[in-house]
Amino acid sequence: MNRRRRHVLRVVFSPSIMSLLAIGMLACPVSADDMWTRHVIHEGEATYVAIAADFTGDGRPDVISHSGGKTRLFVAPEWSEHIIDETPGYGFIHGETFDVDGDGDPDFIGARYMPGLIVWLERPDDPTAGPWTARIVDDQLNGIHGVLIGDVDQDGKLDLLANSAQPAGPHPNSAAWLKVPPEPRRAERWMRFIFADQDAPGLSHYLGFGDVNGDGRPDIALAAKGGEEDPLGLGEWFAWWEAPNDPRLPFKKHRLPGRHPGATNIQQADLNGDGKVDFLASCGHGRGLVWFESPSWEVHEINTDLLAPHCLQVVDLDGDGDIDAATCAYESEVVAWFENDGRGGFTTHVIGQNQAAYDIRAIDMDGDGDLDLLIAGQNSNNVVWYENPHSSPVRSKAN
Repeated sequence: MNRRRRHVLRVVFSPSIMSLLAIGMLACPVSADDMWTRHVIHEGEATYVAIAADFTGDGRPDVISHSGGKTRLFVAPEWSEHIIDETPGYGFIHGETFDVDGDGDPDFIGARYMPGLIVWLERPDDPTAGPWTARIVDDQLNGIHGVLIGDVDQDGKLDLLANSAQPAGPHPNSAAWLKVPPEPRRAERWMRFIFADQDAPGLSHYLGFGDVNGDGRPDIALAAKGGEEDPLGLGEWFAWWEAPNDPRLPFKKHRLPGRHPGATNIQQADLNGDGKVDFLASCGHGRGLVWFESPSWEVHEINTDLLAPHCLQVVDLDGDGDIDAATCAYESEVVAWFENDGRGGFTTHVIGQNQAAYDIRAIDMDGDGDLDLLIAGQNSNNVVWYENPHSSPVRSKAN
């Protein structure tokens, strides 16, 4: 049995935040081997999206972010900066990456909230030389607050999921998946299929992807924040959409129990090891994280203290075979991961302070076999990554 000493990490907040936090938040248990090292990639501008992939082909993850009207490529390991696009008005707040044109290298996809716009930037032969060619993916969705990649129609090729959260425009209160056309360099737009047809009101946010009911078809999840910008009170929910036989048709909506002010993120995973798919969710415009236990969708609290945990990753962070989670709460300015005991019991570990985030990604940044955390900080005006101290099982055996 691996016995680890527990220590108290004292977290210092401003008086306005301090009054809102419970004592439990100030005494989050942190193990001696849980000290994550913070690495700065970029500072000086509010950043809403940062993604990582090997854009230069040297075997190391590089980073693309967007801030100050510029899309930047930071080349590892020194993080030299290269402007790959500075088209006025793009204002990307979300992004993804995959090989759009099938030429063997990753491209970048950026999304603007309103008026809605999705653009893909083609990685050139020399990714550091001049601007990347920009092409429109879609300009009919409006209120794009999340993009995600996944093979929706199971043809072996990645598709792009995006929401259309605004109650105005050609597809109000909706969400869609977009299929790469046969010749993406020549296509005017990608093929669009509305899976949530005007049944996602209340300002939806991020998407989750994966088979929920075990029928072999990937389903899609969404959250809607509600609040003052939702005068009709149609938000504050988590829900999932069940895929039909033909994914080009609208999916069937299933709302999860309860009202959840500020709901933003929801992802599918088996959290208690019973072979059934559960949901883990965060209230990024509210407070805390919860999980929903299949099949009755009983709600379990994970953390009730973090304010504005807007971003979320649901992955195995400590290499023990079960699914953990991570977030960076932009009002609390705390980076935390949530250790799963394998049965759906979560322990909060604070690994960073004075750091805000709009976006977080789990990726092996240093090639040591475990997942690190890449963060785009909007209020903290930076892009940073936190180095995971946990060794992967394969690496541990090798050592």
